Amino acid sequence: MGLWLFKSEPSEYSYADLERDGETEWDGVTNPLALRYLSQVRRGDQIYLYHTGREKAVVGILEAVADAQGDPGAAAGRRWMVRVRPLRRLEQPVPLSRIKADPACAAWELVRLGRLSVMPVPPPIWEKIARWASSPSAEKGRG
Repeated sequence: MGLWLFKSEPSEYSYADLERDGETEWDGVTNPLALRYLSQVRRGDQIYLYHTGREKAVVGILEAVADAQGDPGAAAGRRWMVRVRPLRRLEQPVPLSRIKADPACAAWELVRLGRLSVMPVPPPIWEKIARWASSPSAEKGRG
């Protein structure tokens, strides 16, 4: 099972919007590296949703309900999309400041490549975020 992080500006499409919709096509990605990652998403993969903008925090978990496929609204072979559904909101959003404060996360794309909208999440970092999300100290930058 793959582990991913997708970014979204909550004013454009938030976790609450996905909860309301039940499922959506994750598309509109244009960065070549993000597209390469998006093309690797498979049915059953889990995905952290990260809200950009003012929030700058991981807020929920999604699941891919189908393998990535070519986006029919784009030139052939140039774009990808993935159908996703919400699994659950995190108990506590995990802010970017918390992630950046942990030296074990320093090499991760979320920290190094701030504009990348789709990226893999190494299993140890996935587990850290899960722990921080269930800890009341996550917002305070401890954990």
